[in-house]
Amino acid sequence: MVTQSVTGIESGAVAPSRLAARGVTVGYGTRTVIDELDAAIPPGVITTIIGPNGCGKSTLLRTLSRLLKPTKGAVVLDGEDIGRLRTRDVAKKLGLLPQAPVAPEGLTVGDLVARGRHPHQSWLRQWSSDDAAVVERALAMTGVSDLADRPVDTLSGGQRQRVWISMTLAQGTDLLLLDEPTTYLDLAHAIDVLDLVNDLHESGCTVVMVLHDLNLATRYSDNLIVMRDGSILAQGHPRDVVTADLLHEAFGLRAKVIDDPVGDRPLIVPIGRTHVQLP
Repeated sequence: MVTQSVTGIESGAVAPSRLAARGVTVGYGTRTVIDELDAAIPPGVITTIIGPNGCGKSTLLRTLSRLLKPTKGAVVLDGEDIGRLRTRDVAKKLGLLPQAPVAPEGLTVGDLVARGRHPHQSWLRQWSSDDAAVVERALAMTGVSDLADRPVDTLSGGQRQRVWISMTLAQGTDLLLLDEPTTYLDLAHAIDVLDLVNDLHESGCTVVMVLHDLNLATRYSDNLIVMRDGSILAQGHPRDVVTADLLHEAFGLRAKVIDDPVGDRPLIVPIGRTHVQLP
């Protein structure tokens, strides 16, 4: 079963994608994880990649960000093969937050966020007042301006994630890739970070992220990519693709799908062996 209901997402008009995988095959060593996969990222929305452990979610995100090189096919960024672009030019267009990033010991928040301006520096163009203004704006957008002088390693998990997102914003790109941005966070901090992601989306950013929590994925996404065994099983708006049958096919999960009482998205209610399925 492959469901395609992409983008904009419900209007029927499909806007051109800035970022896409075309016939991509990629893996680690001799092990192929993704084989001849096609995926287009809708512009101006939040796309979340979900699927069971080991299905290739993070591999796809790392491939889209050029951290992994396909053995076949290509990733296209703004009409160009991303593998042929200079690293500096990619960093000016695409910001990446990897899983569990670690800052050097003692580095302050302000200094870390300022590193997001490195792609814009050269021997001809040194640090300027414009760079300082971008860093200040990135700190303000993520609500961490008051932490600028604090060492990153003294912050809570939620604060650190906000700071790392601030650094990607300082790159000056409106295309953000976030690999499991809520990992190791409790639910309250996870909601806080995803609210920030939604704020960034509303300010004009296109966001692609990997999440494990299915209900958070449906609540905060305009477009889901559902993966299994290195392939895309379904893609589209959560209301269009999230069904009990899909959850069983993708995750082997028995569940009821109901309306979320606090939103307009589906809510997934898992059914364990000891639970009685309600009518």
